[in-house]
Amino acid sequence: ITTLFYSFFKSVVELKNDLSICGTLYSVDQYLNIKLTNISVTDLEKYPHMLSVKNCLIQGSVVAYMQLPADEIHKQLLQDAARKEPLPQKQ
Repeated sequence: ITTLFYSFFKSVVELKNDLSICGTLYSVDQYLNIKLTNISVTDLEKYPHMLSVKNCLIQGSVVAYMQLPADEIHKQLLQDAARKEPLPQKQ
């Protein structure tokens, strides 16, 4: 699995089951799987079992929305990374 980018800023990931997780974005891979560290759940009364979880890997197919703070995104760095050509595939 290839990691598309690493980043280290706070984000909120809302899942399709209405669970919202706040945490530090660690990485995103080619399948849009998201690794978060130092997480917290916005509605602890509804999901008390998430209190003991500190890090998580979220499968890309269960993500409904992802909020990133606009002031912390390095737009030029992200655009440069998106322009890189993919490595040739082995056949």
